[in-house]
Amino acid sequence: MTKPEISWEDFEKIDIRVGTIISASDFKKARNPSYQLEIDFGDLGIKKSSAQITALYQKEDLIGKQILAVVNFPKKQIANFFSECLVLGVYGDNKSEVTLLSPSLPVKNGLEVG
Repeated sequence: MTKPEISWEDFEKIDIRVGTIISASDFKKARNPSYQLEIDFGDLGIKKSSAQITALYQKEDLIGKQILAVVNFPKKQIANFFSECLVLGVYGDNKSEVTLLSPSLPVKNGLEVG
């Protein structure tokens, strides 16, 4: 089932950027297994995110990986942590297996998806 159709103006409101993960640690206080990430978005600075990606990724393998994230959501508090962006991924057959979206070639951090 697809979601309702949106307008071009709706899409233009979503700010999706490329960033590089610079740190990853276990998020012990999260309800579901998660990592706390710090992501470098170039001129936008470093943003934090909570990501439920533990099924397919080891935290040490995430360092240096470029990802796509929505950077214009309001901060969301999860336990004692404030998530500042939404890392994008593709759900597997069960929603605990998330494959991160990333550019196929290295690009400058902070570049916009459009």
